[in-house]
Order: sequence, then structure tokens, then C-alpha cells
Amino acid sequence: MTKEQLIKQIFSKKSFLCVGLDSDMNKLPKFLLDTEEPVFNFNKEIIDATAEYCVAYKPNLAFYECRGVQGLMDFEKTVRYIRDNYPDHFIIADAKRGDIGNTAEMYAKTFFDTYNVDAVTVAPYMGEDSVTPFLKYKGKWVIVLALTSNKGSQDFQTMKDVNGLQLFEKVIDRTNEWGGDEQVMYVVGATRGEAFADIRKHAPNNFLLVPGVGAQGGSLEQVCKYGMTKDCGLIVNSSRGIIFASDGKNFAEQAALKAKDLQQQMAKELEKL
Repeated sequence: MTKEQLIKQIFSKKSFLCVGLDSDMNKLPKFLLDTEEPVFNFNKEIIDATAEYCVAYKPNLAFYECRGVQGLMDFEKTVRYIRDNYPDHFIIADAKRGDIGNTAEMYAKTFFDTYNVDAVTVAPYMGEDSVTPFLKYKGKWVIVLALTSNKGSQDFQTMKDVNGLQLFEKVIDRTNEWGGDEQVMYVVGATRGEAFADIRKHAPNNFLLVPGVGAQGGSLEQVCKYGMTKDCGLIVNSSRGIIFASDGKNFAEQAALKAKDLQQQMAKELEKL
């Protein structure tokens, strides 16, 4: 999916919502555990219920890889289900890979060739060698970890050099040289608020993947105030707040209501552009 196609989807659906498929077996509705493929069945119901309100889905690989072969099969089936039934949706593999050389090339092949997702999250700590192998795939995206919302992010990401430039700012400047805003996005936590203004100084036209709205307490209004561009420039993710809105038989219905509520808020923000 190109940047132009993504922007078109956002404005036609009046939404920049991404539904995070953090499908934790321990939180699934109990009645699904008796089915042959509880995680895939859960994902399928969530996808069908929320597709009209979102533009993207983001399976978090940790919740699939921890279950071995069956988990990877669920991940693959989930991606294929979205591709077959909702081909206009952007698919992000939240894998946070960060290695070099042949290893990075194999990770890129895994997600872009084998699984055929649109984007993968990448940790840039090892430098150019850990990012550029993913940029060789035309029409695919690298989503670089920039300024995350966890407490530990303060350990490294906001460290300043002698010129007062923070590490996350240097990461953005450098990685943008490798791929530009047609292929590189950045992860920026929703709880960062005014920090989005600093982000936009270095990434004025890049899309930002923004986790943390909903269960983690991030403010959609603040994110839009400081982070939105004329092309929207945002993909805002909500995971637990949507997919685990209910643990009963109405879980899909409740997920749809949560997704619809966020979509309506997003529509109002887009109207301001």
C-alpha cells in the first residue's frame, strides 16, 4: 500500500484507527476455548466487527510466537483472512525486529514475502544495517521505534548530545535519510502529548503509528493537536480497549461499539483539516 492509497483510505472511511490484535489466550472469552482454533476464531470475529471503523490491523507477534507453531499458524491465518476479506486494510506486524546483515534480510523476507504484511516495526539500535534490508521491498513500510510511552524509554530515548539533540530526534533524522516518508513511519506513544511537536520538527510528513490511546490513557485530542498533518499523518492504535471490551458472548459487538466510538472522534478531528 502506497502513502497515497493509505491517505485515501483514511479520508474515505473518516478514520485513522488501527485495531491491535494482542490476542492473549488468558483474556479470551471462555466459551471460545472449547473451539478448535480459539485465537483465530476470536480474531476473525473482532475483524468482522470492526473492519468498517478502522483502516489497519496490528497483530502483536509476542502473543502468537509464545504459543509455538499453533500461534504462528493463527498469525498467518489472521493475516490471510484480512487479505482475502478486507484487502483495503493496512496490516502491521508488530514484531520489533532489530538485527543486521543476513538476519535482518531473513526477517524482512519473513514478513514481506512469507506473510505478506504491509509493514513491520523495527528497533533501530543497531543502525542502518538493521533497517535498510526492510526498505528493499517496494510498497512495504518500516515502522521505526522512535519515542515510546513506557517508563523505561527515559533510559535512552530522551538522552541529549552536546548540542541538546535528543536520541529519538537523531534516530528520526538518520532513518529518514534511508527511506523517507513514502516508506518510513515512526512509533510515538500517545501519552507523549506535546512531544509530538518535537517529533514533527524532524518528521513533518511521515506517518506516525501511535499506540497508547484507550487502556493506556493516551489522549486522542492531544495526539491530533500536536501530531496531525494536512494528510492526517497518524495511525492511532487501540488494542485492549477494543478487543477485550467484553469477555462474554457479546465480545465482538462490544468491540465494534468501542471502535465506532473512536472512529467518530477521529472523524471530528479530520473535519478540522
